[in-house]
Amino acid sequence: MLFDLRGRGRRRTVQVIYASLAILMGGGLVLFGIGGATSGGLIDAIQGKSSNSSGTDAFQKRVDALEKQTTTNPSNAQAWAQLAALHFQLAGSGANYDQATQQYTAKGKAELRQASNAWQRHLKLAGDKPNTTVANQMVQAYGISGLQNYPEAVKALEFVIDATPNATYQQYAQLAVLAHGAKQDRKATLSADKAVSLAPKAQRKTLRDQIKAAQQQLDSAGTTTSGQ
Repeated sequence: MLFDLRGRGRRRTVQVIYASLAILMGGGLVLFGIGGATSGGLIDAIQGKSSNSSGTDAFQKRVDALEKQTTTNPSNAQAWAQLAALHFQLAGSGANYDQATQQYTAKGKAELRQASNAWQRHLKLAGDKPNTTVANQMVQAYGISGLQNYPEAVKALEFVIDATPNATYQQYAQLAVLAHGAKQDRKATLSADKAVSLAPKAQRKTLRDQIKAAQQQLDSAGTTTSGQ
């Protein structure tokens, strides 16, 4: 894992920092699940919740059908993308997600790993044109409450930004934090600068301070790159 959030106080501190970013940006910044193609917000991302977390049985039936489809036709890039999305949604539903602790259970993490496996298969087939709707979900799956694999979260978010004609300062702020967690320092700096340049003048200083605070919190929590 990139960092250990098992301590209640540490997890709460991370949440407070990210929540302050959300308030600053009018709720638009979703540090681990932003983008125009997905629903949900920053708090959902921090808590690791999918906005479609109900209907576990229905999700499972669709997963089973898609798994058969990908077995029959493993070259179907969109089927792999859909399978990744469904595993992500299943991870946030029922017994896979503990509402009391706001954490994925072991079963939920297993679903996220299956989502990751399907997503990687999709990327191999889709090349430079992946499904950006699912890419948004994978930012969250690889994020703070999920698999904590920041390099893959950065990669997924970059797909989203590249496909967005007018990417927002919130997206670049998110990328700055994720890239810092992935130890991609140059990218983190450039993304933070881009976010600040795009933000309203009255918010620029506060925005930069909030990005730095979020980055520093990741450092104090400790990071790895295992993504497990």
